[in-house]
Amino acid sequence: MTQHIIYREKDIANIHQFDVYTQNGGYDGYKKALSIKPSEVIDEVKASGLRGRGGAGFPTGVKWSFIPQNEPIKYVAVNADESEPGTFKDRQIMENNPHQLIEGALICAYAIQATAVYIYLRGEFWDLGHELDKQIDDAYKAGLIGKNVSGTGWDIDVYTHLGAGAYICGEESALLNSLEGKLGQPRVRPPFPAQKGGGLYGEPTVVNNVETLAAVPFIMREGAAAYKVIGTEKSPGTKIFCLSGNVTKPGNYELPLGTTFRELIYEHAGGIADGKQIKAILPSGASGPIVPATDQVLDTPLTYEDMDKIGTVLGSASIIILDETVDIVWAASKMVKFFKHESCGKCTPCREGTYWLDKVVDRILAGQGKAADVDLINNVAKNMAGTTLCALGDFAANPILATIRHFPDDFKKHVDVVQVEESKPAVKAPARAGGAAQGRAGRASATSPTSSGD
Repeated sequence: MTQHIIYREKDIANIHQFDVYTQNGGYDGYKKALSIKPSEVIDEVKASGLRGRGGAGFPTGVKWSFIPQNEPIKYVAVNADESEPGTFKDRQIMENNPHQLIEGALICAYAIQATAVYIYLRGEFWDLGHELDKQIDDAYKAGLIGKNVSGTGWDIDVYTHLGAGAYICGEESALLNSLEGKLGQPRVRPPFPAQKGGGLYGEPTVVNNVETLAAVPFIMREGAAAYKVIGTEKSPGTKIFCLSGNVTKPGNYELPLGTTFRELIYEHAGGIADGKQIKAILPSGASGPIVPATDQVLDTPLTYEDMDKIGTVLGSASIIILDETVDIVWAASKMVKFFKHESCGKCTPCREGTYWLDKVVDRILAGQGKAADVDLINNVAKNMAGTTLCALGDFAANPILATIRHFPDDFKKHVDVVQVEESKPAVKAPARAGGAAQGRAGRASATSPTSSGD
């Protein structure tokens, strides 16, 4: 039987209610934390091996330890932006087990001696924001938030904040800018958020994902050792896998890290829809490299370190399944369009690169491309990767670089159509129409963004 550390509503009815939550161990981890030194709380989270669930997988306790204890003002920012395509895990936590998120954020705040917690929600989560405010009020009334909590002399406040629905605000420094009322664009680093001058309002700040913080109460209540026996040595604990695409039962699955793709897809999600064959997997939504569904890939454990072995990343574990009917070039186009739309425009390689990737991929899909166009988008993507302030440039390059590498035949089908058509005898058109046609043909066959003109 799966142990639900996060999705406890599957085992306990109405756990979203304050009284039910507290009757089932809720806030016990927080009270335990308040009874020991803040540094001991950080040590316990370090010992658990908990890694950030927002995408990067950075050790949570280590991240907390970067905060200078001698600074009088510090903050916790909860990343509830949840804008990665295929990711829908955090909303379920906030809807069904909100107090566990609040408790985890408070434990973090005590560990770094923060003065305030800000829960940053994507703009479309306005309904969730109103409900969270009610849950936060319950914690205030119980004396868990406010002045001199439990006689410790420590004061803490918790607020919710709605963003404007921008993907880029899932990046921590862009999130902080948005919280401050500025443009949601990434900052130049250093200083980093944990440092003076780099965090919210220039103060040291921890930015953690919803799922990350929701795992902390269990660690404090049951101990780091109890958490480490779940999952693997380097990737302990459970992980929420958001499964969508061509599967029979899409949804959120909380399972131990180390579960394989095959087990997740066939044992828990009922296999591929309509009995078709699986073709490809996007392990981390649109942002991580796509991989072909070989036996090796299907039997790979879902851990941060094992994803690297197959040339991709786990990210937030927003797993999208593509069956044999999917045109990978079409899928790449959809991902490129998303990143083009969501680019904040601050970095030239990302702003210009996403535009031209979109244009040239559309040309290929329309049957107007050449083999040189495939080389072109591959080159553009390579020149984007690693050149931007945040990871969006890399994310936008991944759909092109990985699809060309793993699925060249899908591109070849589109390019071959053009080559066959070009081999046909040219039909002479009337002069005026011919001039227009020649102009269109010249633009369609251009092999560089600067010469395409469209």
